[in-house]
Parts: sequence; C-alpha cells; structure tokens
Amino acid sequence: MVPISIEAYVKKHCKDNPGEEPKQLKENLKQVVKDKKKGATCSNCGQEIWAIGSAVAYHGCFSCLTGETDSSEDYEIDEVCWS
Repeated sequence: MVPISIEAYVKKHCKDNPGEEPKQLKENLKQVVKDKKKGATCSNCGQEIWAIGSAVAYHGCFSCLTGETDSSEDYEIDEVCWS
C-alpha cells in the first residue's frame, strides 16, 4: 500500500468526490485508525481492516471491500502502514 496522511487523503478524496463532507471523513478516518491500531479485523473474513475503506464502509479488509487482492497501488493511512 502507498502511505498517505489523513489530511492529504481527505483533500484528495474530497477533490475527487465533491459531495463528500471533509470534516466527517476526517473524523471517520481518525476513528478507524484507532480501531486498526487496537487490532480491529474485517467483519467478513477476520483479516486486518483497511483504514481508508473502513472509513466509508463497514470494518473491512482491502479484499472484502474492493474484491481485489493487489493493494500495492492503493492508499492506506501512513500511521497504520506496516513495513
């Protein structure tokens, strides 16, 4: 995954999705980052959650939320990217 800060992601997401509420998205991201740091898992398969996807959907992993397996070019909040 490609690390990105919450602020940079909110700016990018809201530019691409003008109907989104930046303040709410930022609050959601902060909460799912906390959840992921506490070990939150996908409510479907039990894998670790994808913070960005979980901020706009249910607590889900990348694969369950997107149907894809390759996340190498997708964003994740930098605070929870594991090297």
